[in-house]
Amino acid sequence: MTLQRHFENSGNWLFRWRSFLPFLLFLLFVPALPYIRRPLENEVYQNIWEIICFLVSFSGLMLRCAVVGYAPPRTSGRNTHAQVAESLNATGIYSVVRHPLYVGNFLIWLGIAMFSFVPWLVLSFCLIFWLYYERIMFAEEAFLRQKFGSDFEKWASTTPAFFPKFSNYRPASHPFSLKKALRKECSTFLGIGLAFAGMDQFENLIVERNFSLEPHWLILGAAAVLAYFAMRCFKSRLKTSVE
Repeated sequence: MTLQRHFENSGNWLFRWRSFLPFLLFLLFVPALPYIRRPLENEVYQNIWEIICFLVSFSGLMLRCAVVGYAPPRTSGRNTHAQVAESLNATGIYSVVRHPLYVGNFLIWLGIAMFSFVPWLVLSFCLIFWLYYERIMFAEEAFLRQKFGSDFEKWASTTPAFFPKFSNYRPASHPFSLKKALRKECSTFLGIGLAFAGMDQFENLIVERNFSLEPHWLILGAAAVLAYFAMRCFKSRLKTSVE
């Protein structure tokens, strides 16, 4: 088997299991928990740092919402069984970067890793993320190249794979669907809310030796849980009404 074919096969396998990557990353966080600390051991710097970390993750969530909300049907989804693309996305977010959903994932996890203020954890996360998603991106592009041929080659030749080139931006050809973005990304918001609340809890346990949670992270976690179950309830009622 050629190396190119090996990369494509392994990428397709990772693509089917990519929803389980967060569980693998959480295993990386476990040995880092005893090393969690506060920037310069100062509460003011700590609050500033936590806000920066949250904004990094939140920007990833907003990017994912934009991608999903503008995406045409049967593209840019959470499908894990096989590659799906009825059309080639080359406008909107996809005019500045070829894999915006994965850029969003990177920012979300980067903010969570940064919250720990453990340098080796951040570096380890970046390495694992790159090795994991590089194969998936390779497999996805092999599929798109085979299906769209010269159209894909033309788009890929001018659009970066991971680091956006904003000067390339062209308006999206498909209208934005807020309902679709909320429906698809409510679980992502839940994960962010619980992750930051959990990291704050571990920080207080390790640094202050007490079981407490800062009010703002408690509110964020509660809001994420309520939003998730509200959306699930809405989807369930909508499905029942349709039936």
